[in-house]
Amino acid sequence: MSLLDKESIKKHLSELERWELKDNAIERHYSFKSYMKSIEFINSLAAIAEERNHHPDMVVGWCAVKVSFTSHDKGGVTKKCFEMANALEKTSLKFS
Repeated sequence: MSLLDKESIKKHLSELERWELKDNAIERHYSFKSYMKSIEFINSLAAIAEERNHHPDMVVGWCAVKVSFTSHDKGGVTKKCFEMANALEKTSLKFS
């Protein structure tokens, strides 16, 4: 899968809420009502990432998670990053 150009990234980002391009990755911050909800979210995300073989960088804080997708082997954003972001958006609704 090849890297997306800036115009394609902008187009895909316009279709997602609260995702942004930062440091050759797309990222979003999620907030939860409890710390354990954020951990449940991380576990759910890990299962999806493993199934689809596209693993994000994650930072866990108190009731919050930052998720970043990039193609580590390609060095930037690919269509698979956006496929994962869309899957994650559907999953996150269960934890809000």
